[in-house]
Amino acid sequence: MANKVMKSAEEALQGVLFDGMTIMAGGFGLCGIPENLIAAIRAAGVKDLTVVSNNCGVDDFGLGVLLAGGQIRKMISSYVGENKLFEQLYLAGKLELEFNPQGTLAERIRAGGAGIPAFYTRTGVGTLVAEGKEVREFDGALYVMERALTADLAIVKAWKGDRAGNLVYRKTARNFNPMMATAGKVTVAEVEALVEPGALDPNAIHTPGIYVDRILAGPVYEKRIERATTRPRESVGAAAGEEV
Repeated sequence: MANKVMKSAEEALQGVLFDGMTIMAGGFGLCGIPENLIAAIRAAGVKDLTVVSNNCGVDDFGLGVLLAGGQIRKMISSYVGENKLFEQLYLAGKLELEFNPQGTLAERIRAGGAGIPAFYTRTGVGTLVAEGKEVREFDGALYVMERALTADLAIVKAWKGDRAGNLVYRKTARNFNPMMATAGKVTVAEVEALVEPGALDPNAIHTPGIYVDRILAGPVYEKRIERATTRPRESVGAAAGEEV
């Protein structure tokens, strides 16, 4: 078995980064993002990137640091509402955006990993989403054709992984990571815990190691929450509907 274990994010990305490449980055908001690999891409300074991700982090964290560094030319996303810089660059014509319904984005990535070049969906028919795309009728309903997505590099984050590259994700941090792991020409995974082969329950593995080319144990995870909303604690009387 080839050695897939890398000592650092920098080593894991050695020889796979180049200007103008397409990168898939797992995560939903800031949940389940490959924090260490994103930081290493920022430090490498590659530019003119096309990034496929549900969103682009926040202004100072996640993929937002690549945006702030002027490294991203185009985003293929489904949600961009947490990043003010994203809005500014897009409105100024300095950032390209290919906007997708969220389920369509997920299916485009899954199709790319499965070797399916395109598929038809009813989502987006009759809207801006369908402009410039083929629309066909099946059984009396209209469907828009969506092309699959692949990438030069997929960076994903898992909870646990073994030295063979088998991955287990934790709860909602799974999100886009499993499908992206299948759709990259090279897939690099970072994990919170790196274990020996055989330590993971085979029935619990979400991404088989065949899809993972390199793996590392991430040294630090901030796991930020992009927005926390709180309210003052109500008194017992107010909670019961009494006048206070």
